[in-house]
Amino acid sequence: MRRALLLPALLAGTMLAATASAADVAGRFDFYVLALSWSPDYCAARPQDAEQCGRPYGFVLHGLWPQYQRGYPASCAAAPLQPQIEQQFAGLYPSRKLYRHEWDKHGSCSGLSQPQFHQLAASLKAKVRIPAAYQAPAQPLRRSLPQLKADLVAANPWLPASAISVACSGAGRFLQEVRVCFDTAGKGAQPCSEQMQRAEARSCRQPDLLVRNVR
Repeated sequence: MRRALLLPALLAGTMLAATASAADVAGRFDFYVLALSWSPDYCAARPQDAEQCGRPYGFVLHGLWPQYQRGYPASCAAAPLQPQIEQQFAGLYPSRKLYRHEWDKHGSCSGLSQPQFHQLAASLKAKVRIPAAYQAPAQPLRRSLPQLKADLVAANPWLPASAISVACSGAGRFLQEVRVCFDTAGKGAQPCSEQMQRAEARSCRQPDLLVRNVR
């Protein structure tokens, strides 16, 4: 499920081992994934990204991804990103390059217009409340995977733990990304797929993980 923009490594880790099909049709998918990347982890690997790094970012929007139970649709339409979208939804992504990439590869498969898709992404991002301890930690946090999910659930009573999937970096040592699964209408949380659960188990295989501090 990862995209080749935020960073090659982040992308390789984010993509849930799936390939697009020639049968991919906009609007036909099983659920959405809201991917929130932990910016300090990204910047530890890509400090040269001046647009995103060097800023006190914690969780940032990586993307809103239409998803199948196995795999995901990709690049469902050729309509280029409208120039006004970036201004209309300023600050939605941590870097300008993600606007076009995320629309071309993922948003085009939503079946929504460009304004509708970006509004949904903005609304779902705002819906997920980040626990206070994770907003701008000055020191690294050590968390087990169950505790991280429990912290997110405590801050979001509407969110079941089954709707949260985590990606880790560094052979499972560091928090890389939190993914929240929503229904196809973007109205409510739903359990993430078995494929995502298996990907989490492979990615976050250490007993606990380090949440890098915000700088």
